[in-house]
Amino acid sequence: MITIRKSADRGAADHGWLRSHHTFSFASYYDPRHIHFRQLRVINEDFVAPKTGFPTHGHDNMEIITYVVSGAVAHQDSMGNTTTILAGEVQVMSAGSGITHSEMNPSETEWLHLFQIWIFPKASNTTPSYQQRAVSKEERRNQLACLVHPGGAGDGLQIGQDAFLFGTLLDENAAVAYSFSPRRYALVHVVSGDATVNGKRLNMGDAAMISEESRIEIQAVTECEVLLFDLA
Repeated sequence: MITIRKSADRGAADHGWLRSHHTFSFASYYDPRHIHFRQLRVINEDFVAPKTGFPTHGHDNMEIITYVVSGAVAHQDSMGNTTTILAGEVQVMSAGSGITHSEMNPSETEWLHLFQIWIFPKASNTTPSYQQRAVSKEERRNQLACLVHPGGAGDGLQIGQDAFLFGTLLDENAAVAYSFSPRRYALVHVVSGDATVNGKRLNMGDAAMISEESRIEIQAVTECEVLLFDLA
């Protein structure tokens, strides 16, 4: 079963310095039909104005993934990390028993475009941790690159939950297939361009929530960027 969540149906907020779209209920946006999908709690698509950002704030008991589409994030946290996350890079923070951090757009002129993704952890009050990795366009071109996984082999970053995140950059008419247990769930989010999932059309910003399937095929209608979640 494939359920389409259209981009225009997402929650939206415009604070001037921040324009945000919420796939699931977040902050002042509440929709009881869309609070989370399995362990996936937040997919926020954020656009942050130059020289602004999120001042120091706290999190706990959440696996937090930052996926930068364009621009850069200047990050500082209570674990002592001071880093810059560039376009094509992925950051994971396991907030565990509690962390504070800030995320700022250091550019004088360029808007920052990123996805903030939260996943419920399997265990509570674990020791916080930080990871970051660059994923080249070649790794994602017309194939699924593992960005996040629950442990074991692979180049992705590890989180404390039985969940995977893959990314791909598809040329026009190119396709990738993904097989998984029909007892698991998937969510496909189109970052840019247009695609189909098992023949169902998705445009930029749309998502497909998938259950009771054992194989999906993502085909590009135009050149596109896509995220795929595999969830327990």
